Amino acid sequence: MTAVADGLHLATREELSGLPLEVAPRLLGGILRVETAEGAVAIRLTEVEAYHGQGTGDIPDPGSHARMGRTDRNATMWGEPGHLYVYLSHGIHSCVNVVCGPDGLAGGVLLRGGEVVEGADLARHRRQQRKPGPDGAVRCTPAIADRDLARGPGRFGQAIGLRHPADDGVDAVGGGPVSLHLRNALAPGIAAGPRVGVAGIAGTSAFPWRFFLAGDPTVSVFRAGRGAVEAASAG
Repeated sequence: MTAVADGLHLATREELSGLPLEVAPRLLGGILRVETAEGAVAIRLTEVEAYHGQGTGDIPDPGSHARMGRTDRNATMWGEPGHLYVYLSHGIHSCVNVVCGPDGLAGGVLLRGGEVVEGADLARHRRQQRKPGPDGAVRCTPAIADRDLARGPGRFGQAIGLRHPADDGVDAVGGGPVSLHLRNALAPGIAAGPRVGVAGIAGTSAFPWRFFLAGDPTVSVFRAGRGAVEAASAG
């Protein structure tokens, strides 16, 4: 991948030092690329969500892992911008966030979805489940459509090959095997709305902190979180 020729550049810590709400739209159309012993996979980012930690920004974020302060789980969110906060969701899915925000404050942008632009075969291999049948032969799940390879945060983490806890805190701007590339100009067609599957008021239009490329097939279908509909009605 030739990032500069494609109108992209390697992200810098300075670019990621703003509040997550400000940084999130700038990630759209950018690319996260990860090289492992298996090969390389690169994903063009089409959907992201901003999350602020305790004391970050003017509005407390009740949907953030860091809303109550620093813990062992969210420690990476309080660290240097440009690292990746990789956490485990539902005990199964490794979800990837770009750490951003001013020094000493916690924040991150969840990478919710994207288009695999390099290493599609490897991404598909990682995504396919292999189970032994009654005869003992190992079979794969049905073929996965291109649009679904990294559509949703769990699928994204699986396709890109980042895992909790091994990859939590990895640097994406230091020139290593994990690299975040940003567009030289803001992507066209950016839309915003409530975050997907977030419980309570944090998952309503009071927090339109999900940003996505309108009309892109790799963007998730919106799903309200537990109690979000009730919270919106009460508001």
